Amino acid sequence: MSDDGSDRSWDLRIGAITVFRTVCDRPTLWEALLPPEALVMPAELAAVDQLLDDPRFLEPFRRWFDPLFGRPSTPMETYLRLMFLKYRYRLGYETLCAEVSDSLTWLRFCRMPIGEQAPHPTTLMKITTRCGASTIEEVNAELLAVATEAGVVDLSWLRADTTVVPADIKYPTDSGLLTKGVSQIARLIARIKAASIAPRSTFDDPTPSARQAAHRIGSKLRRRDDDAKAEVLAITGELADLAETTVEQAKRVLANATSNGSRSDGP
Repeated sequence: MSDDGSDRSWDLRIGAITVFRTVCDRPTLWEALLPPEALVMPAELAAVDQLLDDPRFLEPFRRWFDPLFGRPSTPMETYLRLMFLKYRYRLGYETLCAEVSDSLTWLRFCRMPIGEQAPHPTTLMKITTRCGASTIEEVNAELLAVATEAGVVDLSWLRADTTVVPADIKYPTDSGLLTKGVSQIARLIARIKAASIAPRSTFDDPTPSARQAAHRIGSKLRRRDDDAKAEVLAITGELADLAETTVEQAKRVLANATSNGSRSDGP
């Protein structure tokens, strides 16, 4: 334990001679010279600053250091607040350090003495790499525990949203669009004829033929050679002809349905 109450340790596993500090140094003379208005932080930062005062958020970092001696490291309370600003405002390491060094409010939020520069970006990167994702998970677990104790989060029930599930992207193809169009027309004509609006018009459902052609295209594409591509183009042409024939038949059915409707409306 040092004179300023900070815990000191050395990370022997990585070989970096550092002192693990949980809190920053004492305020400088500049803080005493500033007016009270200049020391006030925005409500959001003040709330987060108060939340991160809980020493439980510093415990996950302790195991990465051994209690010996070395040069002082970046205080963990400063590191945590810097990481909050980084992800809250989606900043890169270099931009983050530049913005903090240039902002009185952010300097105070990060518990850094006024007049000093923010840690170098590579310093923050090294701490992040050293502690790893497991440490962040532990910090998040502590955050969840604090939120539960404060009544902000209720863990007695859980709602799962399953309306969105991952799926492969299925890009539209000529054969697929033609097959879908033919089947849609066939369904509409079937509904018209079921209503006995155009009973005398003949319509052969082309859906089975269209789906069979689409299946043939799928089997040809598995070969992935020039001959297969030529055969696919030929089958796609057949589908296009089938779609044109379906449209012509549908027009005749619609014409018959229209004429029947006009006669039924007459005197």
